[in-house]
Amino acid sequence: MKQNAVNYFLAFILICSLLFPYTYETHAFASDEDTPDLIVSAEILYLREGPGLSYPILETLKQGEELTFIEKQDDWYHVKVKNVEGWVASWLTSTPKSSETKQPESTVISQVDHLNIRADASISSPVLNQLNVGDEANVLATENGWVKISYNGTVGWVSSEYVTKNKTETVEQSETSEENTASNNPKLFSIAVDAVNVRKKPNLSSKKIGTAKRDEQYEVLDRENNWVKIQYGKEKGWVYSFYGTFQENEKIPTAAQSDTTSADQSTVTIIYNGTNLREVPSTSSNVVLRANAGEKYPVLSTKDDWYEVELDKNTSAYVANWVVSVDQEMAGSDGTVQKQTSKENRKKGTLKGIQIVIDPGHGGHDRGTTGASGTEEKDINLKTVELLTSKLRSAGADVILTRESDVYVDLRKRVSISHQYGADAFISIHYDATEDSSISGFTTYYTNSFQRELAEYVHNGLSEKVTIRDRGVQPGNYLVTRENKQPAILIELGYLSNPSEERVVTTDYYREQATLGIYQGILDYFDAQLEN
Repeated sequence: MKQNAVNYFLAFILICSLLFPYTYETHAFASDEDTPDLIVSAEILYLREGPGLSYPILETLKQGEELTFIEKQDDWYHVKVKNVEGWVASWLTSTPKSSETKQPESTVISQVDHLNIRADASISSPVLNQLNVGDEANVLATENGWVKISYNGTVGWVSSEYVTKNKTETVEQSETSEENTASNNPKLFSIAVDAVNVRKKPNLSSKKIGTAKRDEQYEVLDRENNWVKIQYGKEKGWVYSFYGTFQENEKIPTAAQSDTTSADQSTVTIIYNGTNLREVPSTSSNVVLRANAGEKYPVLSTKDDWYEVELDKNTSAYVANWVVSVDQEMAGSDGTVQKQTSKENRKKGTLKGIQIVIDPGHGGHDRGTTGASGTEEKDINLKTVELLTSKLRSAGADVILTRESDVYVDLRKRVSISHQYGADAFISIHYDATEDSSISGFTTYYTNSFQRELAEYVHNGLSEKVTIRDRGVQPGNYLVTRENKQPAILIELGYLSNPSEERVVTTDYYREQATLGIYQGILDYFDAQLEN
């Protein structure tokens, strides 16, 4: 009996010794669960299905959100957040400890429009997004003339040649600055960088209402944290206080602030006869006046896609921006647009100084045609244009896109963009379809006789690079070429209604070859102009 009691006692001791460390470890692990493995360090961060930018987005995370780390693959973390598992870019996260002692971030401001954000630090790398003048982005790294940035959820590289780098101040410095400037009760804010966005509200995600330029001065209306509320023309907006200085000097009016018409004030020129000028910025609004091509009006303000123009000292009206050209151009009575500025000298084999409008057909609710296997034309048009744009800009061209995402753009607005910029060439990209699924090939169309030469050069370049049937250069009655006063063409790059051709033209290889051919044709066309 005693032996059994001893055995039970020893067994009890053994069980306790085994359970104790297990209980301790479980408790220690549980205490760590209250602390997140990672937190989001960017303004926004996309949770994706896989480790790469090409994977679909599951969730949009905000700065400071907590993440539970699962594993790492290259530069990506597999994490869990809100009971959802996915992948995030490692460079846009931090540990809770490091986030508390986070150093001030650097930002860059784009000095040009349409600055490509590329996947890698190379001009041959795919374009992920673009910056326009005054857009700000966080700096992640620098490398051999390139800057790695984070911009609206996109992480990529931009050329350092086209951005201005700024370093934000620490909180202590900002507070000191606030106290000093407040005691001076400043009335003016002077812009100290080349360009900075003016926003509707005091945060970086707010709508942009304009761009303030270096040395411009604005009346200070209010202060909030590191933001300054200014009088911007007839509107009130906010700019980041780090990008300027406060002054007591008398106000120097800027073009945006001037309420009076002067020789330097922005004006618009009517492109079409019978253009409606309306009471409010809407196509359903009452018509105040019908204007004819060539008539000019001073611009008072802008609202979305509309200009408020001055009719006389006491009357204003609104006109849609797709039926006018801006003051950089001159329009004759027939609506023909000519640039006021002369072209810079251009060397053969380059496109420096050339302005080209590229038009990805359709978009938004206008899907275009749908292929035999479900390919949507509006999507493949945009993919093709991205490749073509990259090639043209690498050659020095100033490329303007009629749309950069899946949005609907009115046909007349597309033409207006061509007129607005006095485009040296307007190229509309499409893919074809017909009820007869046996028809195949690519075609280049023009409407006006002065557009034929461009069509022939581009078509020849294309025919040397793609192997599908060549349907030649043909006249076509398309609005974007018919109403266009600039050299304009429309290219159909193959028939999506032909199942075998759809498989060919939807490949990356075909798009690369097609855009290379179009690029070469454009280059040959402008080289020929130098010889004439």
